[in-house]
Amino acid sequence: MAQQHLDPTDPTAGAVAGDALAGYLRAQATEFLRALRLHRETGGGTANGSSGSEESVDAARALRRSARRISASLHTFRPLLDTDWSESIRPELAWLSGTLAMEHAYAARLERLLLALHRLSGATVLPTQAGTTDVGGAGAGGSAGAVAGSRTKAAAAGRTDVTAADRADAAAGRAEVASGSRTDAAAGNRAESAAGSRAAGAAPAPQKAAPSHAGPLSPAPTPERGNLTVGAAKAGALLDRQLTLARTRAHSTALQALGSSRFHAVADNIAVLASEVPLTPAATTADLRPLAAAAEERLTDAVAALPLVTAGHPYNAEALIHGLSPDPAPHPQDAPWHQVRLLLRLHRYAREVLHGDNPPVDVRLLAAGQALNRHRDASEAAAAAAQAARTPRIAPATAYALGVLHADQRHEVEAARFAFQQSWQMQTVGTP
Repeated sequence: MAQQHLDPTDPTAGAVAGDALAGYLRAQATEFLRALRLHRETGGGTANGSSGSEESVDAARALRRSARRISASLHTFRPLLDTDWSESIRPELAWLSGTLAMEHAYAARLERLLLALHRLSGATVLPTQAGTTDVGGAGAGGSAGAVAGSRTKAAAAGRTDVTAADRADAAAGRAEVASGSRTDAAAGNRAESAAGSRAAGAAPAPQKAAPSHAGPLSPAPTPERGNLTVGAAKAGALLDRQLTLARTRAHSTALQALGSSRFHAVADNIAVLASEVPLTPAATTADLRPLAAAAEERLTDAVAALPLVTAGHPYNAEALIHGLSPDPAPHPQDAPWHQVRLLLRLHRYAREVLHGDNPPVDVRLLAAGQALNRHRDASEAAAAAAQAARTPRIAPATAYALGVLHADQRHEVEAARFAFQQSWQMQTVGTP
């Protein structure tokens, strides 16, 4: 329909009737049921402990996408829907979307942190999976043979006070670094064996000549880069253990949720929604544009409350000081940005309802959403690095590498805020 492609904030534009909302909800309910059938056909509902096939992952993503859009539409246009029905199903859809998103979030977080460690350390290989290629649900960082070898080497070096956790951690670090930077790893391990539990910032012991089979020598790294290279391998193994275990648990939780009576009740409601939308009697003649404009106004007010002037500087030192504090609580400045991200999503979905099957592409709005997604990912990655650094009895070099990784992700947070500020200011200037 022609009136569905007009600006919702334009007072001269034609009204968009409630039938557009009913059609949108039916379409999203149909997509939900189609994704559910595909998920079951591809074996996504079997509790085999694996991450599932690619088709199953795509089906789960489609389930999340449809659930988010239905829940957002029920929230934005709730005055036009049956109150009891919408208020009962909306929290269930939020629960389902959040449960299905956790496994993907942990996998993406691990990949992001390992790539950052690789970039910061300058290693020739990724600092990951140092004793085993799949830690799965066990969460182990190496095999029993690797631990035994670490125990023998530690005894030969006179380190009688090393705990089992340190031995496994050291074995993971040596196994990983030996494949890419054998000379640097040997220097770091000799320095750590000689000094015991000395500070991570101390200079390593003098290097010895590499054996003839080690290949050409790489340039001697700076003390900071040498410590970071050794610590990055151990930090990567530690993050791999923790986040892979969390991902496995999230996968099991998602499978249990999809087989629960709670999910079946949600699926039944969505099946009914695919054929009948519980609109109020006045919804068929009501205009959807005021409700969509209210969602945009809430977004604008939330953005106005952000420190965009401070975020306009590429390096926000004040925010970084707070972000790098040892306080384990979430960063207080992150919550308003996360809220803006949710409000931006509600605004986007409201535009989809108004514009029908062919919504216009707003490049500036898309850029702002991508910046906020980067902000969320970097913030959660920094929190994961800080959580790993609080693991008891880790080596000083490991803690040092995790600290550098945490600071790097907080810098990414500030870069994402700067990108959002640039895109949002351009959107404001470009708006007539």
